[in-house]
Amino acid sequence: MSRFFQGSDSESSSSDEEELYSDPEAEKSEEESEEESSESGEDEGSDSDDEGGKAGVSKFLRDQESSEESEDEDKVTVVKSAKDKRLEELEGVVKLIDNARRINDWSTISTEFDKLNRQVVKMAAQEKVPKIYVKTIAELEDFMNETIATQKVSTKKLNATNAKGLNAMKQKIKRNNRDFTTEIEKYRADKEEYMMSEEEEEVQPVEKVKKSKAVYTDGLDAADDDRSFHLVGPGGKALQYSAESILKNLRSIVESRGKKNTDRAEQIRVMEKLLGVATTPYQTIRVLLALISTRFDLTTSSSTNYMSQEQWKSAEHEYGKLLEMLEANRNMVVVENAEEWEDDEKPPQPAAGELLKIPGSLVSIAERLDDELTRSLQHVDPHTAEYIERLSDEQALYNNILRGLLYVEDLQKNEKIETPQDAANRLVMRRLEHVYFKPSQVVAILEETAWKAIPAVLDSKITPRGGPKDIATLVQVLSTYLFKNSVDIIRARAYLCQVYYFALHDQYYRARDMLLMSHLQETIANFNISTQILFNRTLVQVGLCAFRGSLVYEAQNTLQEICGSGRQKELLAQGVQLQRYSQVTPEQEKLERQRQLPFHMHINLDLLECVYLTCSMLLEVPLLAQTGSSPDIRKRVISKTYRRLLEFHERQIFTGPPENTRDHVMQASRALAAGEWKKAADLICSIKVWELMANAEDIKKMLSEQIQEEGLRTYLFTYAPFYDTLSVNTLSSMFDLTERKVAAIVSKMISHEELAAALDQVNSAIIFRKGVELSRLQSLALTLSDKASGLIESNERVLEQRTQGTANAFERQGGQGGRGGRGGRGGRGGQRGDRGGSRTRGGQQFGGGALGGAIKA
Repeated sequence: MSRFFQGSDSESSSSDEEELYSDPEAEKSEEESEEESSESGEDEGSDSDDEGGKAGVSKFLRDQESSEESEDEDKVTVVKSAKDKRLEELEGVVKLIDNARRINDWSTISTEFDKLNRQVVKMAAQEKVPKIYVKTIAELEDFMNETIATQKVSTKKLNATNAKGLNAMKQKIKRNNRDFTTEIEKYRADKEEYMMSEEEEEVQPVEKVKKSKAVYTDGLDAADDDRSFHLVGPGGKALQYSAESILKNLRSIVESRGKKNTDRAEQIRVMEKLLGVATTPYQTIRVLLALISTRFDLTTSSSTNYMSQEQWKSAEHEYGKLLEMLEANRNMVVVENAEEWEDDEKPPQPAAGELLKIPGSLVSIAERLDDELTRSLQHVDPHTAEYIERLSDEQALYNNILRGLLYVEDLQKNEKIETPQDAANRLVMRRLEHVYFKPSQVVAILEETAWKAIPAVLDSKITPRGGPKDIATLVQVLSTYLFKNSVDIIRARAYLCQVYYFALHDQYYRARDMLLMSHLQETIANFNISTQILFNRTLVQVGLCAFRGSLVYEAQNTLQEICGSGRQKELLAQGVQLQRYSQVTPEQEKLERQRQLPFHMHINLDLLECVYLTCSMLLEVPLLAQTGSSPDIRKRVISKTYRRLLEFHERQIFTGPPENTRDHVMQASRALAAGEWKKAADLICSIKVWELMANAEDIKKMLSEQIQEEGLRTYLFTYAPFYDTLSVNTLSSMFDLTERKVAAIVSKMISHEELAAALDQVNSAIIFRKGVELSRLQSLALTLSDKASGLIESNERVLEQRTQGTANAFERQGGQGGRGGRGGRGGRGGQRGDRGGSRTRGGQQFGGGALGGAIKA
């Protein structure tokens, strides 16, 4: 066979040999010759000659080869633009983040999130931020909030790496998403529509060239591209808004409120256009009421849980415009109990002299604006310029509250309108809540600016425009109005606001008397939580006022309930304190966070703790010295919190220089107990938190005087047993006090029976009386007997509780059967009673043994 192939390869093969080939062999030889000719690159003429003689499989082989060659020739290299490449890389990172989310790998999410932001920064410099990026950061924020809520109630915690990544992502997402708030809200409002709009934007320019669907509007600026076209409906028909169709369109929008898949942002845009084409005051008022309510609805669909600053300012501006429209058209009033107008074809036509009542609530809108501003301030970092900028909106809100109050007062003058008194009470309460916690200088500016923004023709009956300029009088007038016209919660809150204002402005006795006469401390547990928080804030402010007035005992007694609990943050709504073993659900924690006060309303907790511990020191150190020198005096504890901190400080082996408020107070306590009053005064006055008070130097001077007096009392309690007489002049030089002051302090101690002595005014000396002095052993014996009797009393109380007073109901004579009807256990009880001799009541009495007998003797 090989011989034949070799013969076919040679070009000089004879015709005789060709005749000897069989047909299949001839086909194979021709096939091989064709392959060699194609490889060597022969011309097309020879190929066409050979092709005519081939048959069978070789024909298909040739077609396959030719198709492969044609595919190589037709293959075109795809050149991607830089934009497409960046978008493809972005999608790859997003995919990695999604995979990490599925396995809850926060470390990878944190790393890929940084990479994602770097890519978006490059893309944002040249084109719009991709919508897939907005979708990713919105879903990441939701996933992060869900993970945090789950971790708080779950027993299975994240490992250290994931927990670190989660904490890092919490800060990154908070900073990053702040710049994309508008886009995120659009995405969350309607996710499918938001993602599909990208494709529509790409096709839109082509459609405009082929077939124009734009219709110019009348009365609008044609140069403005956004307003020079009408919206196009599903059928391609332009949607035109006219003055005649306003009420119909408005009704369709109102009916769609609360339904699923409702694009509220689109509804707001439509109503803004309706407001632009409104011609009558009635149409304008109806559109404004619906528009403001729809802006508030945006909060329910957003995960941020508060209105954006842009939406809030728009709602506030529209509320002011609504009040202006109502003031200009006195024949129209907005009241809550008005009937809805059903005919959308024509506006209502009231008879001559009648008022047109429009359903709505101006008071509810003002309250909602106030609540949204407070909620926004809760979520803004108070140490940034954004918080200050947001807080500046309070002036505009106060203007509208005051203007709304003037409108409600005007409605109350009209006898035809049944205006409930509760509407005016609510607005007065809101006004008072913006005033009571601020210094009088700030309130004066607030009031002056508000009255300037209101037209001169408007005036108030409650607080006239030309009324007294004293802010204390303003607070009293508003509070008195609420005392007379309101009940329950609003009256209690007004009372507390007035007490708070008096305490803030150093009127302690007035604030204390009002608080005691109200008896609110007895019924405050029946009020809602926000009123309880206000009561706690008022109580703390009264205590601080007493401290500024040098009333140390009153200040400590007032602050004891709040500061002694260790939950100041929670009780004052200035932070959430999660206990280690607390069973708090995510819903309860969410409600707790919603009740938090904005930062500008906070009472400084460091200052509060410093005042409480300083007052406790001035009271506890002399008391400890008194009980230490006289063991027969029953020990009394004023502040358990202070005692616990002092014991912990004394147990420390090495005490370094003071670093915080507690260290300063504890070291000052030890110095004061040792008689080093100057060192104690220096330590207390060196605390920097005193600078937060208005008269810091006066406070430090007052504290130094208090430390001098308490140092003298402590010295007398400690060293009185070692003196027979003591010169007043000596004490005066030791504590840098006048002799008259020393004599006054000693006389007071003698009159209160704290010091067993007499004051010799002729010789200026103190003569100590020596009583029966107990030895060290006798003092310890008395202490032991007190503890033993206390233990017996506690045991008897426990037994009484467990047996419910029937411990000796079945007791027999001689102490037998003391445990009840069963003979075995009763017998054992009786035998023990026989051995005890004097234990005749079931083993419940304690004689004290030899020590008890000695004491009884």
